[in-house]
Parts: sequence; structure tokens; C-alpha cells
Amino acid sequence: MWQDKGFMQNAATDTNLAMRQLAALIIHVKERYEKMNADELLLYPAPGKWSRQEILGHLIDSAINNLKRFTDAQFSEQPYVIVSYRQNELVTVNHYRQLPLHHLLLLWQSLNQQIIFVVQQIPLDILAYKVQPQYNQTGTQTLAWLVCDYVEHMKHHLRAMSLME
Repeated sequence: MWQDKGFMQNAATDTNLAMRQLAALIIHVKERYEKMNADELLLYPAPGKWSRQEILGHLIDSAINNLKRFTDAQFSEQPYVIVSYRQNELVTVNHYRQLPLHHLLLLWQSLNQQIIFVVQQIPLDILAYKVQPQYNQTGTQTLAWLVCDYVEHMKHHLRAMSLME
């Protein structure tokens, strides 16, 4: 099972570590999802909760929105205000439950590979740019924090599905 070796709280803005973790997750998540049968993918764990396949769709939406944030924050006025997105509505209108798993995995992998490429190109001084996460009560943060928070958000969902420790 994939484990996030080496991650410590003081590494909350280590984008190199976060991108190494993301690269490992791209492989790990694909392998774990491909081992699931349709019942495991589509089962609702409780009323009002997403199935594992819909969670993968949510992670696609997260990748889309965060890729835009990681690029826009580099040339926008500081602090860059992070606008929340309508998570439940996006899962519904994208019909992730009806799409083939292969399609979802390919899209999720491609978006995250692009995120890794983009983040690795961001100069250190730009990673220090200020961002204002409206979805969080942490106050003003940095672009580096936002990148690392993206990976932590993904790991939160994977832990909740018991796909990682």
C-alpha cells in the first residue's frame, strides 16, 4: 500500500515533496481503482455520500479548479482570492457515475501530470505569492501552501476510502 513517507507538518509548504507524493499517487490510485469491481465503485457508503467513482470525479473537479488556481495566482493581484466551486453540483452535472472508469482515470491522471509540470516550473519567489483561501479560516497563505493543500485534500479523500494509510 502507498504511504506518504517523509511528510511532516513543517513540510506544509514543500512543493517538491508534494509533487513527489502526487506522482506516486497517480500510480497508486490507478492501481487501486482498477482492482475494484462495479459494486465497490458505485456503492453509496451512506445516504447523501458519494460513491468511490463519484469521489474520483470530485478529485477531477478539484484538479481542474486547482490547476487554474496554480496558473492564475502567478499573474493575478495579490493576495489571489481563491473562489470556492460548487462541488456537489459539479459531480452531478458531470455524471461521473455513468462514465467508464478508464475514462475517469485517464482524465484524473492527465490533469495531475499537468499540475506536476506546472508546479515544477514555478519560481520560488512566485511560490511565496499571497493567496486568500475563502474556503478555509487559516487567513492569508502562500501559493506554495495552496499547492500542498491540494495534495493533502486528495490524501484526505483517499484515506476516507481506505485507499491509503
